[in-house]
Amino acid sequence: MMTLLDVLALHADPVPLKQLAQETGLHPSTAHRILGAMSSCGFVERVDAGVYRLGIRLLQLGNLVKTRISVRESAVEWMEQLHQTTGESVNLGMRDGDVIVYVERTSSGRSAVRVVHIVGGRGPLHTTATGKLFLADMSPSEVKDYALRTSLPAATPASITSLASLEAELAKVRQSGLAYDIEELEIGVRCIAAAIRDDTGKLIAGLSLSTPTERFNPDLAELVRKTADAISHTLGYQEGLSA
Repeated sequence: MMTLLDVLALHADPVPLKQLAQETGLHPSTAHRILGAMSSCGFVERVDAGVYRLGIRLLQLGNLVKTRISVRESAVEWMEQLHQTTGESVNLGMRDGDVIVYVERTSSGRSAVRVVHIVGGRGPLHTTATGKLFLADMSPSEVKDYALRTSLPAATPASITSLASLEAELAKVRQSGLAYDIEELEIGVRCIAAAIRDDTGKLIAGLSLSTPTERFNPDLAELVRKTADAISHTLGYQEGLSA
């Protein structure tokens, strides 16, 4: 049954029984019997005599599974691995309007990052590494609207406070796929963030590594990116294939 489903999934158009038998290595009568059973359950649909495609039941089950997959639950194990490798604090942030809310964190016992990057902590999009990921995902007009709506308030002397500076920063984020907060939200704290996407390719969260300025290591950026990519993969994201 699973072999037939895998073959049907490879084809955008309905597939004749003869072709299904050839590609699965099943005898035509065996394939026909299995397809009949799956058709009765809605896993496949017979669109014409001897021609089949995937059924609506798979979509229903897929949606059910999707609703049960929590980004937070999917990310925790990967966050812990990144924390163990680096010894630094790892944060999972999600957008809530014009701010980022930190929904999970692995804490470093040697880190002074205590003020903002705690579960439930919040920070403006333009002053946080994760927030910049979401801004970079917006259109130019949406970024401009954000700047006008919020007036880009400064949290520290290093915060971006002009639209021109924000646009220049976001261009770097789009090019590299990484975002940075260099003491822009909290003096003495630097962060690197990478995007987490769902099965549709939608940006749903950001994974960030927070360190005191004296321990900041830009070479960890690629490890942050790989960890975020791994979380995205568990959520069904396939780069270049998702909508």
